[in-house]
Amino acid sequence: MKIYARGVLVKTHARVPAGHRSTDVEDLPAERTAYALRDIDRLVADASAHGAAVGEFAKVVLDHPLPWTKMRQVYKLLGLCRRYGDDRTDAACRRALDAETDSVTVVGRMLERALEAETTEDDPVPDNVIRGRFARGDDHFAVTPSGVTR
Repeated sequence: MKIYARGVLVKTHARVPAGHRSTDVEDLPAERTAYALRDIDRLVADASAHGAAVGEFAKVVLDHPLPWTKMRQVYKLLGLCRRYGDDRTDAACRRALDAETDSVTVVGRMLERALEAETTEDDPVPDNVIRGRFARGDDHFAVTPSGVTR
């Protein structure tokens, strides 16, 4: 295939079978190459520039059999960095990693509600628990190797 501009040959592409395409990376704008080529490593590097936890969270999101289907989620994560700042987003991603979630929507809600820095304290176990006389002991519910309870 030959491409002309005002009668001047500009570009040639080799013939490809029907249903296929020929894309020359040199024809793409430099700032759009990562989008067009589905460059996962570039996305992780961009996310890591906003914070270590953001980069690690991006890796978790992209850890998928078809990672290019999750690229928009990482773009959303980068948008959260621009909107709420790197420090807050990094803290929210760290908290999301601790909770073992890979949902960018959850990170966004944490940032909207300003929950990224909130910590949860464990409720102390009361030491005055009274066992009722009707309560059975643990050995009553034990299962034998044959599967029958005692």
